[in-house]
Amino acid sequence: MDTSTPHAWPVSVKGVVVDHEGRVLLLRNERQEWELPGGRLELGEEPAECVVREIAEETTWKARTGPLLDTWVYQPIPDRHVLIVTYGVHPLDTSTAPVLSHEHKEVGLFTRAEIPDLFMPDGYKRSIQTWFDHPRRA
Repeated sequence: MDTSTPHAWPVSVKGVVVDHEGRVLLLRNERQEWELPGGRLELGEEPAECVVREIAEETTWKARTGPLLDTWVYQPIPDRHVLIVTYGVHPLDTSTAPVLSHEHKEVGLFTRAEIPDLFMPDGYKRSIQTWFDHPRRA
């Protein structure tokens, strides 16, 4: 009989946002990793709402949620697990540069060809590739 306590992991909802020039929006975190914009799912919040809210908070870009791309478990540091949920996201206006919030160290826009060489978790790279290949991205 298993008497262990079930694991409770935080859920982080991330968005793959591609601008009108075909560049994906990424943020550099305190671990010097590039990551997708997004964040923690709040109690009572729908994942699709969460990613739009987080993108606006982190970059000031307004967006509309597209399809679910992937889910995976990430271990950013030993003994810490986070359930990552990624969506394809349609930006509503990319005519202004994204604004860096206090949550990150740097903001960047990267082409598809640049993604493989970036320091970032493979799950994010997989989500980016999925959105670039998705027929509903355009």
